[in-house]
Amino acid sequence: MTPQEGLFGWVGGHLWALWGILALLLATLELATLDLTLLMLALGALAGGLTSVVLPEMYWAQVLVALGTAVALQTMARPSLLKRLDTAPGYRSSLGKLVGSEGVATQRITRTEGEAKVNGEAWSARTMSGDIVIEAGADLEVYEVDGPILVVYPVERGELLPRPSIEG
Repeated sequence: MTPQEGLFGWVGGHLWALWGILALLLATLELATLDLTLLMLALGALAGGLTSVVLPEMYWAQVLVALGTAVALQTMARPSLLKRLDTAPGYRSSLGKLVGSEGVATQRITRTEGEAKVNGEAWSARTMSGDIVIEAGADLEVYEVDGPILVVYPVERGELLPRPSIEG
């Protein structure tokens, strides 16, 4: 028997291990996306692996169970899980958390350009309107996030501006 025949023979008898490796790989990749898609595929692979333990010679059944489980979880469980995560108390995206944060202008900020430090991070910034200019060193507050640019206004104690809704 050649070494290749031995390897293929082992794989044929231990297909559950390949399903397990696939499940671990997909679950690990899920950590990079956090979208729950790869997690559903990993659970499908796990179901295929369990099927291979019960029905080791029925490869088609293993694949069908894996695909069926992944599709079912993707269509039924994933949407409700995402909705529960998005509507959880206190949940806001990392950009949404910037709205209302205070910072300091590190460069002069006008309607078209500027830079600010908010929560210890440097951001490109612009003011809400053309008649507002924030000088370097002045305190500011984030009104909204416009892509990679913070829309800010100067903080003058006692003057409050209405904040936009963070929903949607």
